[in-house]
Amino acid sequence: MSAAAPSVRPAFERRIRRADRILGWLFAGIASLTVLLLLGMFTFLILNGIGTFREVSLSHFFFGSSWNPTSIVKQEWGILPLLLGTCLVAFGSLVVAVPFGLALALYLSQLASRHVREVLKPVIEMIAGIPSVVLGLIGLLYVAPLVARMFHLSNGLTALTAGILVGIATVPTIASLCEDALASVSFRLTEASLALGATRSRTIRRVLIPAASSGIIAAVMLGLGRAIGETMIVLMVAGNSLAFPNSFLDPVRPMTATIAIEIREVVFGDLHWQSLFAVGLALFLLTFVINAVTDYFFLRSRT
Repeated sequence: MSAAAPSVRPAFERRIRRADRILGWLFAGIASLTVLLLLGMFTFLILNGIGTFREVSLSHFFFGSSWNPTSIVKQEWGILPLLLGTCLVAFGSLVVAVPFGLALALYLSQLASRHVREVLKPVIEMIAGIPSVVLGLIGLLYVAPLVARMFHLSNGLTALTAGILVGIATVPTIASLCEDALASVSFRLTEASLALGATRSRTIRRVLIPAASSGIIAAVMLGLGRAIGETMIVLMVAGNSLAFPNSFLDPVRPMTATIAIEIREVVFGDLHWQSLFAVGLALFLLTFVINAVTDYFFLRSRT
């Protein structure tokens, strides 16, 4: 019995090592496939959109104040109004989502009882699962008329309306990631603050939030990427105006909505078709930069 044990153990260890190697290769393959898919999408956008810049200069494309590719008199290819509309909606969504998301995260991680947390967390996750088209319908029926009445507008389909609805869709993302960032702070810091006589609210303001600031900023940046990439809500409630916006009360057409509206009407391979892929490339690069900044703050929050 004792003689058989040493011969069984090496065989068992070899099987464990073989299984570990197989799992390592599997996960490495999945990670490599993800990188290849990302590079493939980037290459696809470049190949289909690079032809735009043979006809349109980079400065006119990114800084031109008019987008009108279907004009018979003079076609315009400037995406600055589209970019500004995207930024207005994204900024408005953060004004809504960041306070609510951070407040929910603080309540769940620091103040809520276990039973309340078990009820509230699934509710927040359910908000993330609401289809964008449903939020768009709510915006059309209720939010847009309310905005029109409050600001005495003839039409409530504005950047403000879109920002509110996109902010609601972004709240679960920011709340979940902020809660993770707050939970990663050592409980010894909060205990030390309370032991020194600080109130819980002061501990949250002066100790907890500064300690989790990198993770909170990363959550906000990821929420910003989510807001910039939203399509259906802005398509339904942003107003779809190509005019240069001057405020949140103007109708806008963000880049995502422009691609969704115009891609159905273009001729395959012509300049308009290529310019829409160039808009998609600009949007891809914008979200890539935001995700890179998010990863930087995530790494900082772990060190």
